[in-house]
Amino acid sequence: MRYAQGGGLTDAERAKRERLRLQAVDCFEAGQKNAEVAVSLRVSVRSVERWCSAWREQGEAGLLSQGSPGRSKLSAR
Repeated sequence: MRYAQGGGLTDAERAKRERLRLQAVDCFEAGQKNAEVAVSLRVSVRSVERWCSAWREQGEAGLLSQGSPGRSKLSAR
């Protein structure tokens, strides 16, 4: 998804999204199907599939927010 003029998620929105991903872990561990998880968390099935894949490969660490994707405003100096 592209955002004009420096858009994207704020820190609060990223934190909210991370909480959703971590809630999904409980559902995965309970054996719920991806479609059920998507309905209960009100997200797309595709998002849940990506989260489940990341969780299987990296555990909860794979679902943690990576922070802002923007370039650093500080120089190396």
